[in-house]
Amino acid sequence: MKEDLYQFQGAGQTLDHRDWSHDILIRSDLRGADLRGGNFSYSDLRAANLQNADLRSSLLLHTCFWRADLRGADLRDATIRECRWQGAIYDRFTQFPPDFNYRTVGMLGPKAQLNGAQLNTANLRYLDLSESSLLGAYLGGADLTGANLMGARLSQADLRYAFLVGANLQNARLEGANLSGADLRATNWEGVELERVEDISGADFSMAVGLSERLRQFFLHLTGIDQTHALTRQSTRRSLEIG
Repeated sequence: MKEDLYQFQGAGQTLDHRDWSHDILIRSDLRGADLRGGNFSYSDLRAANLQNADLRSSLLLHTCFWRADLRGADLRDATIRECRWQGAIYDRFTQFPPDFNYRTVGMLGPKAQLNGAQLNTANLRYLDLSESSLLGAYLGGADLTGANLMGARLSQADLRYAFLVGANLQNARLEGANLSGADLRATNWEGVELERVEDISGADFSMAVGLSERLRQFFLHLTGIDQTHALTRQSTRRSLEIG
């Protein structure tokens, strides 16, 4: 059950093997704390101070940050050996130990390496995934509303029925991606150029900005664009024609 521990004061304390899952730990002070074997799954650690904390997995339990929110958190000099990080969120303000390659452990954030990741139906609303590598990623039905995908590598990605309303696709690479049924309303396509796409049938491009005339014409000459989006009931062709 979620516990509100906003600005929790635990610096230097022994708090090992505790279940923090779903807890609100925004701006908490956990500097130098013994947090070995802790379960931080889905916990909100935004702007938390974890400097010098001991986050090692123990013989009994792995320290787990599954889908935790680490945006703005400070983990400098923390001991993080054998932690589980899959699905945790970070941003450009999150600070990690200098020898920790946080971009390759399954976390979600700028420049993350997520090639082939299984993110079907994931809640990725408003996340900063700029310059991330999502080659061949499975994003079917994922909610990417307002997400920053500027410069992201999405070639061969499965984006069928994904929600991308207001997402920033500026300079993203979408070669060979499947956009069938995707909600692309008000997306930013500035700088996006491609020669091949797997499918856009049923996608809604209404109010999309930055779509070059060359790319618009490329889309308009694909097959299946008279299909309508399941939610908006707008045909792909019509959405491209009205801009």
